[in-house]
Amino acid sequence: MSTKSVLRSLSEEVRERRKRRNLSQETLAFGAGIHPNVVGRLERGIYNPTVKILLAIAVELNTPLQELFAGAAERE
Repeated sequence: MSTKSVLRSLSEEVRERRKRRNLSQETLAFGAGIHPNVVGRLERGIYNPTVKILLAIAVELNTPLQELFAGAAERE
């Protein structure tokens, strides 16, 4: 499992959960206290987020952080 594949899986998981909640990237970013570009880069798999950023996103998605990783692992 490479870092690139993990980031790609994690990005897909975040995007899917965001869309299920009918949130735009901008709305998710605002709620998580991060710049919208960060969400966009994360969802494209070209940003390696810190745990702090992932936690803020998970909170805004009302999802435990471990579920983001579990969902990403299932995609592998």
